Amino acid sequence: MSAAENAQPPGFWAQSRAPLILTVVAGAIDTIGFVALLGFFTAHVTGNLVLAGAAFVQGGAGVWIKLGAIPLFIVTVMFTKMWIDRCSQSGTTLGWLLVGEALFLAGFMLAGLHFAPFSDPDDVALALTGGLGLIALAIRNTASKTLIKHISPSTMMTGNTTQFGIDLSNYVRQPGREQGLALLKSGSIVAAFILGALLGAVLYVYLGFWSVLPFLLAVLYLASLSFRKRFI
Repeated sequence: MSAAENAQPPGFWAQSRAPLILTVVAGAIDTIGFVALLGFFTAHVTGNLVLAGAAFVQGGAGVWIKLGAIPLFIVTVMFTKMWIDRCSQSGTTLGWLLVGEALFLAGFMLAGLHFAPFSDPDDVALALTGGLGLIALAIRNTASKTLIKHISPSTMMTGNTTQFGIDLSNYVRQPGREQGLALLKSGSIVAAFILGALLGAVLYVYLGFWSVLPFLLAVLYLASLSFRKRFI
């Protein structure tokens, strides 16, 4: 029997390691940003539109920063996609995108360490810090929609939560191995985001912006896997 025939299919962790780690990071960075930056989203960028609308109606501050997040996000996606188009669709390309995400997360962390604590929602320093975190997650979102679109999105939980509900319905209606695996996959993604959000909040309370560091290192770990063609 050949080695290929003897090879065992990859287990759940080998298949799900990358999306789970990415999702934990997204949940953590979004929570750290929201708590530290007075209600600014880095991953859930459309949430800034909702908050800007509410602030505009209620006369709150920080509207320009939250509205400015949208064009910054779009421009980052545009330039990231242009860079992807100039490269070969390979693990090396994804690896460098993850390195880019890690670099902007480092900028987010260092800016936060320098400028925090924030008290003015209209502060330019807050906009700079939030913008660096947003760029990092915009790079991630572009990779998710292009190079790794075969895995679950790691920053958009509405779709993942909907899928979890569908998979749960399918499993209740017709229990089986296939339905159970689908439920485990979608449920683990939702749980990973919740775990990331909790970790981000707890670590920020004790470490401030140093709480970004472990999640930055997790992204670099995934970049190393990508360079070695072991991302997923």
